[in-house]
Amino acid sequence: MLNPQAKLAANIFDKPDMAASREGFGKGVVEAGKLDPRIVVLSADLSESTQAQPFEKTFPERFVQVGVAEQNLATVAAGMAGYGKIAFITSYATFSPGRNWEQIRTTICINDVPVKVCGMHAGLLTGPDGATHQALEDLALMRALPNMTVISPCDAVEGRKATLAAAKTMHPVYMRFAREKMPTMMTEDTPFEIGKANVVWLPKGGKAKVAVFATGPVLYNTLCAAKKLEEEGFDVSVTDVHTLKPLDEETIVREAKAAGAVVTVEEHQVNGGLGGAIAELLSQKAPTKMTIVGVQNRFGQTGTAAELYEEYGLGVNHIREAIKGLVEPK
Repeated sequence: MLNPQAKLAANIFDKPDMAASREGFGKGVVEAGKLDPRIVVLSADLSESTQAQPFEKTFPERFVQVGVAEQNLATVAAGMAGYGKIAFITSYATFSPGRNWEQIRTTICINDVPVKVCGMHAGLLTGPDGATHQALEDLALMRALPNMTVISPCDAVEGRKATLAAAKTMHPVYMRFAREKMPTMMTEDTPFEIGKANVVWLPKGGKAKVAVFATGPVLYNTLCAAKKLEEEGFDVSVTDVHTLKPLDEETIVREAKAAGAVVTVEEHQVNGGLGGAIAELLSQKAPTKMTIVGVQNRFGQTGTAAELYEEYGLGVNHIREAIKGLVEPK
């Protein structure tokens, strides 16, 4: 059952509102800009696609169009941040951080300046754009960098909250946003805090046999799988891990220990993403049998979002079967 303390949308499974997580960024960065005049936004010739355009129209004097030059995008922002600005840089995730990783490392992270790297059109939900534009390695790239916080919002509401929270930190942040409109699960009342995971589904029977951890828009399919499993007599918990770094170690270890088995779900390579982060944690704090659901060492391809989720094992039934593989019915 949905966790009432998570304060999720009541219509999640019945005609949910639809929006892309990048839309949450567009709203959030304008709000943040109104609250703090130090905030600037830079774009690599993709202001409309990345939802930087609302900020550009509201604060034209605080918007910089760098052009198709992602390395410059990072270094110019680092310079501005070094002189007191809080800079959001926007491009497709395959290009930023994909193309400018070294500049992010050297000019942003080594100097520990407040640049917020916003990787748009990340994951398989970029659909028709194909493999070259489907960033499936970005979380691993960013997790490895010292001083970098890594956030993967599940929907537009969480994307807006993440943007507002990132604007308040004086350190580097990576935020991952999707192109496709997906169901909205969170509400204005849903708790959000960087580094604090949110348990969104509770076992009806009181004790979970599997603790499921998901990040990004695929959380929706994970909740649908949990609902089906409940109807079949399987007790699981589901936790929204929107922050991959720093991880909410307390919540993850607690849920894993209580269940005795773990499944992670992500729209990312199984190497170096959410599953890798949780495996690293549990191997040290609470060794637990575990299954990682994600992209299995493959590049993306052209297709609709629904087709690609099915092809890469992220459909509702794929997740359901992965969970069932670790639990016996009550």
